[in-house]
Amino acid sequence: MDDRDGVRGPVVRRGMTDWQFDVPTSGSKRLRPDARYMDALTSQGYGFEVAIADLVDNSIDAGAQDVVVHFLRDGDHLVSLLVVDDGAGMDESALDVAMTVGGRRDYAADALGMFGTGLKSASLSHATALTVVTKTKRSRPIGRRWRMEQARTDFLCDIVEPDYAQTLLDRYADRPITWQGTVVRWDGVKDFPKHGDLGQTDRYLHRVIDKLGLHLGLYLHRFLARPDFNITIAVEDVRSGVVYMEYGVEPLDPFGYPMPGRPGYPREFRANLGDVGELPLAAHIWPAKSSMPEYRAHGSVLERQGFYFYRNDRLVQAGGWNGFRQPEQHFSLARVAIDLPVHSGDLFRLTVKKAGVETAPIFAVAVEESADGDGRAFVDYLGDAEGAYREARKRAGVERKPVIPPGMGFEPALRKAMDAELPFVEGEEPVSIRWRFIDADTFFELDREDHVIYLNQQYRPTLLGGRPGGLNDLPLLKALLYLLLHKVFESEMQGPRERDNLALWQSILVAAAKSEMGLIES
Repeated sequence: MDDRDGVRGPVVRRGMTDWQFDVPTSGSKRLRPDARYMDALTSQGYGFEVAIADLVDNSIDAGAQDVVVHFLRDGDHLVSLLVVDDGAGMDESALDVAMTVGGRRDYAADALGMFGTGLKSASLSHATALTVVTKTKRSRPIGRRWRMEQARTDFLCDIVEPDYAQTLLDRYADRPITWQGTVVRWDGVKDFPKHGDLGQTDRYLHRVIDKLGLHLGLYLHRFLARPDFNITIAVEDVRSGVVYMEYGVEPLDPFGYPMPGRPGYPREFRANLGDVGELPLAAHIWPAKSSMPEYRAHGSVLERQGFYFYRNDRLVQAGGWNGFRQPEQHFSLARVAIDLPVHSGDLFRLTVKKAGVETAPIFAVAVEESADGDGRAFVDYLGDAEGAYREARKRAGVERKPVIPPGMGFEPALRKAMDAELPFVEGEEPVSIRWRFIDADTFFELDREDHVIYLNQQYRPTLLGGRPGGLNDLPLLKALLYLLLHKVFESEMQGPRERDNLALWQSILVAAAKSEMGLIES
């Protein structure tokens, strides 16, 4: 180095001029995983509902149509939890791969599984023992069992006795297993009450099953909306065989509002991701002040807004802006549905628990520069969402009075829309609407005691205009009548003004119906 003129020359590191690009080796040595590897595998923060959802993903990948999440109790004590499906099952080699710690298999492009760790890490995060019993149409029943204390020491997986494997599968014959299927059994579940009385166990079950139903209903809502897929949650006493609870999980569509919060929505924006191509962004605005579980059932107001990522129709992130912007109260009505591309390189990285997506910086830039078919920018969508929120805040001083809810005879979608707009009186018999033959000069009759609106059957064929009738027919007519008449059932007395209104509506509706039938000349 010469610094006589203040200039430093190049530094030569002696002995490094013979750099080898390939590292030479002189053999191999097998190093067994440390016992703490299992603790690391099972300490990834799997929540209870997330872990069960991971097992149901496996059932879906196996082509299951029916999945049962079964809590087993012995009196006051919960003893086991099982996830049972009627999927294709596994043969011996496939089961060994599934139960191998770090075992990987080739996943189809549309599979929900990705990493090959979910069954083990999700299960052993919550149970001290994991048993899997399975059967295909062409193979005999087989089973494997991991016990946590054994997995920590020697990585030996137990082989389940074939007779027991058959017995366990037979226990679920036709509910849901027919010719094939899989049973995943958890024992020593850490969250189960240890020394609870009957009341504590029941309270635990109600709380956990409610949360589990909401989680499965949300993250698997596209599958549950299909007519050929069902999830049932049940509780059974192992001694008496009594089933204490049994209910089907309902889909909870985070975009399932009856009417958008802003006209013209949803709108599709397209984000340019370079080599990956254009990514559609389905931008939605929820109606303000919605009480629907699809809007309120998960997370806080700040957590629910933002991006909803789907992978192969499975929701993998419910809300959050992924660095695009900070969550704020006035964007609480904004939700964007995004179906992840099959091949996206490192742009999107799914977490192992499938409960979040990490996005590359280019994603936020692409969203900001995205536009819809009319040339509207994504920032305009955010402005519309904010405007819908602020307009609703201005109307917040107007409080709607609770009403008796609609019941039988009203189309489900109509009842859903009314539920989103109106607070309902709790504990009251709903207002139903039915058809029957009554006097020709009467369009409707009211049964105030039983909350029934009877419509005149004589006018029904004309109003239907040749369309087939049914229990929930003519929703527009029924909606208008409900809005006119619901107050009649909410008041104890009929005053002169109310009686006059009823006579007025009766007269005009009869005249309109007869005119529709051609019985009154213009």
